[in-house]
Amino acid sequence: MSKSSGFSSVASRAAQATDAAAHASVRAAHANELAEDYVEAIAMLIASRGEARVVDLAQAMGVTHVTVVRTIARLQREKLVISQPYRAIFLTPAGQSLATRSRERHELVVAFLRSMGVSASIAERDAEGIEHHCSPQTLAAFARSMRTRQTRK
Repeated sequence: MSKSSGFSSVASRAAQATDAAAHASVRAAHANELAEDYVEAIAMLIASRGEARVVDLAQAMGVTHVTVVRTIARLQREKLVISQPYRAIFLTPAGQSLATRSRERHELVVAFLRSMGVSASIAERDAEGIEHHCSPQTLAAFARSMRTRQTRK
């Protein structure tokens, strides 16, 4: 085995490890995405209607009543919501914190996309996917870019 093939083998393994880590990061983001979307929707329903009910959440999320009930059960196990059958759904302090962070991240991504000339409706839709997969470093870069654009005006 030549030296160059040994180096390329090591580089190949390093690239595979990097790819595996990237895929694991995306899977983790997908796992958190549902919880973030639900707590954000619950917080918005509470803010606008005074309560979040299963039927309202199903309508807001575009899913069935059964899907909401199952997801709420998962969020209860994760200590993000408090709910009893036939009662409103409430956020725990951890759920409220997650909802606030999710909303702030969503608003930042929308604002960044809008600053790049994307229409409001498309920015809202695209932000739904992007917001869950951006690292804190990327979000900070979005914020810096927007500040730079604002100071140039």
